[in-house]
Amino acid sequence: MPSDTPMGKGGDPPLFALLNEISIIEHLARHRLERVLPDGLRASHFVVLNHLVRLGDGRSPARIARAVQVEKPAMTNTIQKLEARGLVRVGPHPRDGRGKLVFLTEAGRAAREAGVAAATAAVAPLAAGLEEAEMLAALPTLRRLRGLLDAARDAEDGTPET
Repeated sequence: MPSDTPMGKGGDPPLFALLNEISIIEHLARHRLERVLPDGLRASHFVVLNHLVRLGDGRSPARIARAVQVEKPAMTNTIQKLEARGLVRVGPHPRDGRGKLVFLTEAGRAAREAGVAAATAAVAPLAAGLEEAEMLAALPTLRRLRGLLDAARDAEDGTPET
């Protein structure tokens, strides 16, 4: 079948090649992250802390689960572990008496910052050949792709993540 776009390595379409590289990078980075996270944090814990820093406190467990693409029971378990460690606080939802909202504690923010520092230190020697300008140049495309994937998820289930 003729194509107007160049094929990726191995003849794969460029979009698949890009997503495949991102997937492999995610797997390798997650494994490295798990090995260096402080105080027994797991990658699943770090993801929640990072999500709350990136998008803000006061999110429901269901919204966090949806945003990070895990089932609600798994997220409930993760949040309970974070709460037991004093890294998040769970409080009542002001408009939904049955609902809960998750808030970072100062210890949670500190744990996230320690995780960022540990992850950066663990990967920095490996990425020494990458220039900061290259990394910054890649970010707009990656963020746009993430936005498109987020929007597709929202369209499929009808609930935007804010």
